[in-house]
Amino acid sequence: MGEPDLAAALTRLDEITRRLRRDCPWDREQDERSIVPHTVEEAYELADAAHSGDDAKLIDELGDVLFQVYFLALLLEERGQGSLAEVAEHVREKLIRRHPHVFGDVEADTAKDVVRTWNEIKRDDERGGAIFGEIPENLPSTLYAKKVLKRAESAGFRLDSEPADPGERLLAAVRAALDAGVDPELALRQAADRFKDEVDGA
Repeated sequence: MGEPDLAAALTRLDEITRRLRRDCPWDREQDERSIVPHTVEEAYELADAAHSGDDAKLIDELGDVLFQVYFLALLLEERGQGSLAEVAEHVREKLIRRHPHVFGDVEADTAKDVVRTWNEIKRDDERGGAIFGEIPENLPSTLYAKKVLKRAESAGFRLDSEPADPGERLLAAVRAALDAGVDPELALRQAADRFKDEVDGA
C-alpha cells in the first residue's frame, strides 16, 4: 500500500469530523470547554509516544491530536468565528514572522540565536513587550514554572539562588532541568517511572 495523498487524506479527515459532529450524539454535545481536557490528555499521550521510540505509536497519537485540531476548528466554524483554513493561515504567518533569519534579513547562526529572536518577537506579539503577560493558570506546576522562568530570562532576569523554601527549591529544580536541556514535566515523570520500576523490582 502506497503513501496516501496528503490533500486527499486531510479532506477525508475533515469529512469524517463533520459527520461525527452531525451524526454522533456524544460529539454533538461537545464544546471547546468539554473537549479540551481530551485534547490535553492526547497531547500527553503524544509526548509519551515521542519518547517511546515507537513510530507506530507516534503515528497513532499524532492522529489523535490532529483530530482534536480539526474538531476544535469545526466548533469555531460553527460559530462563524474561524475555520481550519484560518487556523492554518494564522500559524503560517506566525512562523514566517518568528523566523526572520529564514524569511527576512536577521542573522541567526546558532539555535540559541534563534530562540532569543523567537522569544523577543513572541514577547512583542503576545504580550505587548510585557515580561510575563497572561500565563494559563491551569498549566501543570512544572510547565507554569518553566514559562515564568523562560519569560523572565528572556527579559534578562535569571533565578540563581539556593533557596530553603520547598516551593522555591522546586522552582530551582525546574531551572536546573531547563539548564540541562530537558523538559521538567517529562523529566519528573521519567524519574517517577524509574523509581516506580525500582520499587516494583525490589
